[in-house]
Amino acid sequence: MTPPQDIPTLLAAVATLAREAGAIVMAVYATDFGVRGKLDASPVTEADERAEAVILAGLAALTPDIPVVAEESVAAGRIPAIADRFWLVDPLDGTQEFVNRNGEFTINIALIEYGLPVLGVVLAPALGPCGQLYAGAIGHGATLEDETGVRPITCRAVPEAGLTVLASRSHGDAAALEAFLAGRRVASMSTAGSSLKFCLVAAGEADIYPRLGRTMEWDIAAGHAVLAAAGGQVRRVDDGRPMVYGKSGFENPHFVAVG
Repeated sequence: MTPPQDIPTLLAAVATLAREAGAIVMAVYATDFGVRGKLDASPVTEADERAEAVILAGLAALTPDIPVVAEESVAAGRIPAIADRFWLVDPLDGTQEFVNRNGEFTINIALIEYGLPVLGVVLAPALGPCGQLYAGAIGHGATLEDETGVRPITCRAVPEAGLTVLASRSHGDAAALEAFLAGRRVASMSTAGSSLKFCLVAAGEADIYPRLGRTMEWDIAAGHAVLAAAGGQVRRVDDGRPMVYGKSGFENPHFVAVG
């Protein structure tokens, strides 16, 4: 099964779409926006909804035959039938970081084929003068675009000093993380918001990101795609199997992302 366009062309188009959504998110970010709670108690803002609308329209134009599973649409009960190929969209991952105005939020778009993320874009629009855009596709490598230009990124070998570990800034479980890391040589630990943690591992700035809490597929698919394109992987903690997508309810088990 091949996409309706060649992969580099499709990846570039999705990156442009993420930039369009990012501009909307940043326009809301500059205002005194309101925050509402969804049924699962997670926060939602005007930025989530407006960015998702732009992404849905853009993907419908790019790939009209591929269904899109998007966070706010699912929350509203709009869940399409999915088959071997579908898009996963989180229009604003790290809404809590957005609300806290620390800049560590992202726009996430991923293409899933046969349960695996094959293409993904992660945009952090508030980081740096023009944002940080991570993009990757299986077989085509991964890149980071920022104010210095576009450069390839790859995972690194674990340094002699030990692992650089990433943890969630807003959803950490310190005791569970300590138990998971027992017996491993850890050089340093730091926190980051949203799907940026996958991208930092993909860029060789960290080595491992264990997530020992609840996530949904749209939270991680784009970051997973970038990481996989850069040579990394995401595996379930319970049985070590690769993370797959299209699960009933779209909820993930605990996982670990490694370079």
